Amino acid sequence: MKKKSAVKEWLKAIVFAIITILIFRTFCFEAFTIPSASMEKTLLTGDYIIVSKLSYGPRLPNTLLSFPFAHQRLPFTDNTKSFVDWIKIPYYRLFGPPSVKHNDVVVFNYPMEDDYPVDQKTYYVKRCVALPGDTMEIREGQVFINRKYNDLPEKLQCDYKVISSIDTIFADSLKSIGINEGGRLRSKSEYYFNLTKENAERVKKFPYIKSVEPLLVKKTSYNDLMFPDSENFIWNQDYFGPLYIPKAGDSVRLTKDSLPLYQRIINVYEKNNLRVSNDSVFINNVYATYYKFKMNYYFMMGDNRNNSTDSRYWGFVPEDHIVGKAITTILSIDKSKGKSSLRSGRWLKAVN
Repeated sequence: MKKKSAVKEWLKAIVFAIITILIFRTFCFEAFTIPSASMEKTLLTGDYIIVSKLSYGPRLPNTLLSFPFAHQRLPFTDNTKSFVDWIKIPYYRLFGPPSVKHNDVVVFNYPMEDDYPVDQKTYYVKRCVALPGDTMEIREGQVFINRKYNDLPEKLQCDYKVISSIDTIFADSLKSIGINEGGRLRSKSEYYFNLTKENAERVKKFPYIKSVEPLLVKKTSYNDLMFPDSENFIWNQDYFGPLYIPKAGDSVRLTKDSLPLYQRIINVYEKNNLRVSNDSVFINNVYATYYKFKMNYYFMMGDNRNNSTDSRYWGFVPEDHIVGKAITTILSIDKSKGKSSLRSGRWLKAVN
């Protein structure tokens, strides 16, 4: 009897611990790992970060029935979902809409995965450069919000064109200041490197360097990978916008030409029936010249500007996709050199 009682108490303790951890992860804080270089140098591949869900108000999960501590797929399986979506609840966030601020580092669900419920979509982390109601524009690779410069130059990493007076740039000199990405351009003396502003200034001081300038796409160059994938908007990664960021309760005028900017919001995120007939727009079978937004939207970009697939490519992030704010790096593991090594200097480092 004593053995049965002890086992029962242990089982109770384990179940209680699991429930407590799940509640804590769902509503308070959760750990994530950084899988790519899109946020370098702010976040490095192999960083483990703590994300505060309290910062923007805890979000209730859409899918109530899911396997604990698994996301999208069950462990040790390729295609078995870790959730069932025949029981779902509408979007609701405790304490109202998320209070995201300019340049917050935000974790969110990738909005383009339409085959998954919102809370089961892949997690992304980017910097929020534009808020609901803003008009944003990218000029020469720099972000302007409501016509005012809004970037954090010390956080950014971009491609630079480097012209040398000799045919070779010494690799050891580059590695000594942490430069690993780049290569030769057409000319023997022309190179490109992915640099922070600080490193660009360092490279300028090399005795054989003639010039270091940002490597920009031409303003008139159209990139069909850019949002909204319409020839009405000749945009690219360095010249983008101006673009209005939708705010709940605001309205925009709808025309055949402007519709590509907001059609995904209307028919996917806000679940309306949208169609165009003879250059006229119909929403839920009613002729519409304006549309009033139900949710707030955000524009996210990576700090590693030339190596980040972000809102420039897939558009707005709805408020119901916002997960939380990245607050600190608790651990960092460098796997780039063939074997894992700890970056002790990044432990317990604030994310900003």
